Amino acid sequence: MAEKILMNEYKALAKETWTNISLVRENIFEWSVALIVLNPDSLYYGGYFKALMKFPSNYPFSPPDFRFERPLWHPNVYPDGRLCVSILHQPGEDTMSGELAGERWSPVQRVESVLISVLSLLDDAEVSSPANVDAGVMLRNDLPAYKERCRQDREKSKEDIPAGFEMPTHETAFKKEEPKHDDFSWSDSEVEDDFGGSDSDEEMFDDDDSEDEDGEGGDKEDEDEA
Repeated sequence: MAEKILMNEYKALAKETWTNISLVRENIFEWSVALIVLNPDSLYYGGYFKALMKFPSNYPFSPPDFRFERPLWHPNVYPDGRLCVSILHQPGEDTMSGELAGERWSPVQRVESVLISVLSLLDDAEVSSPANVDAGVMLRNDLPAYKERCRQDREKSKEDIPAGFEMPTHETAFKKEEPKHDDFSWSDSEVEDDFGGSDSDEEMFDDDDSEDEDGEGGDKEDEDEA
């Protein structure tokens, strides 16, 4: 069951522009994942952040494990690259942390849910209970220095872009196709020929009217003779 679910998710995510995924040693339970930040307002815009995801044999009843290969300077990222994010915590409420069941992992969650949560977390850090206390303090007290650390992480991440891989941008990823218009157009003569009356048409109706009048006149003469 887990293999089938993961394979379907893998095929779907492989079509997305904001991630680049591959299997590790052809193992469906271990993925190499790259998150590509396409939000131009993000401090991480243009970054290519590689991570490793491992899935339990009872997936989706238990959450996957997620770890950045290059640890980021971020309040919710541990020094070893692991994340402190509710969606990766075991199902059920946690009275110690105050996390509700709806915030944690559940069997209805999917890999896409995790990756989107991670992308959101990058720019919306939870500083009340940080995994990296120093990063949390810097974010609160020295925002310019924090932004500089983010810039360094972003530029460093680009070293992991595979050779020949074309990095998407916000413009290319969300470009809308222009509607196609046919070059064919009706000319005035064609419109007139198809939809308008011609001189021959008018003559035909004139002839019909004349015949009607002649017929009426003949009928009247017959009546007089009678």
